[in-house]
Amino acid sequence: MAITGRVALVAALGVLLAPLGAVWLWAVAGLLLVGVAVDVALAGRVADLRMERAGATTTRLGESVEVALLVTNGGGRRVRGMLRDAWLPSAGAGPRAQPVDIPPGERRRLVSTLTPTRRGDRTAAHVTVRSLGPLGLAGRQRRHQVPWSVRVLPPFASRKFLPEKLARLRQLDGAVALNRRGQGTEFDSLRDFVDGDDVRSIDWRATARRGDVVVRTWRPERDRRLVCVLDTGRTSAARVGDIPRLDAALDACLLLAAVAARAGDRVDLLAADSVVRASVEGASRNDVLPMLVQAMAPLEPALVESDAQLIVAEVLRRERKRALVVLFTSLDAEPIEQGLLPVLAGLTTRHTVVLAAVGDPRVAELAARRGDTEAVYDAAAAERALAERRRVMGQLRRRGVLLVDAPADVFASRVADEYLSLKAAGRL
Repeated sequence: MAITGRVALVAALGVLLAPLGAVWLWAVAGLLLVGVAVDVALAGRVADLRMERAGATTTRLGESVEVALLVTNGGGRRVRGMLRDAWLPSAGAGPRAQPVDIPPGERRRLVSTLTPTRRGDRTAAHVTVRSLGPLGLAGRQRRHQVPWSVRVLPPFASRKFLPEKLARLRQLDGAVALNRRGQGTEFDSLRDFVDGDDVRSIDWRATARRGDVVVRTWRPERDRRLVCVLDTGRTSAARVGDIPRLDAALDACLLLAAVAARAGDRVDLLAADSVVRASVEGASRNDVLPMLVQAMAPLEPALVESDAQLIVAEVLRRERKRALVVLFTSLDAEPIEQGLLPVLAGLTTRHTVVLAAVGDPRVAELAARRGDTEAVYDAAAAERALAERRRVMGQLRRRGVLLVDAPADVFASRVADEYLSLKAAGRL
């Protein structure tokens, strides 16, 4: 049973009759109880409602979708009242409550709009229906479990960089005629020598046949292997600007995979901390992006120390041939020096390794602060953090690791540029 605000209103009005004597108070209370009993007896049975859902099952973070709740009245009385379709708070569901009026044997379609604020699976909690009697004082109330889940995919904000990266890739592949092509190891064609060409690319036999200086052009290799490794440990939970490091890494990984797939390279994914959280292997060129976003969607930072030995062992087990391994992690001194560096040699001897870390421009701003005592202390702490970062980067470079250290707004673009530079140089 459920009572409404009308009961409190009638009771308050009854209190005004107190000066007339206690009899009036008892009369109002009795009438109120009778009214509540009548409403409960005549209200439609909530247990007779049958519910099912239909609508969207996926969306991107920041976008809105609709999920419909189909309610059928299988009882013999009209159900009139309110319905609340509750979801996890991060699902951003609305409206909060909706009026219902369902005659016997009929169905109503109630629509909820979801605007999720977090990635992952956003699930429906329960549906609460309150069926009121004719007086509106009370009624029946019951919860129904109507399961549904909407998977919220990464927003892929870095796709704005995709046309630029694909144009550069076409230049490297020789699809766009340029005076100077990217260097690779696969022969492409012969053309006339122009100023600025490397004399080592001159084809002397073709030059002798034509009577003009002719150079060989090359195109980057295809069908190479790329492994994106996401560190989902505690350092990935740190926020840089408005987003966690992990979200910036996911965005960069998607842009990198889109460019690499267009280039004809195979893209694999490994997400791990103390255990493997997600994995994508052997996806085709057309399927790799959908498979990646589905695997990435439920990933959340785990508040544990990442096991670098596990991550390296998994990469070596999966990739027997030489590959480009892009490790998305942080440049914090402790996890790098105590975790990654001792096991790094096993990775760099077999693969080309790029470590990509999101930089925080706020640290550089604090290092430049002056003016009062607090600002000086902030600057000293920031300078110390920058010095540790430079020291760690130096250790990684001495072990043959390539580095990408950029703010979140251009991080994805810099990672894709590093891949294209390696491809142009024939180092994949």
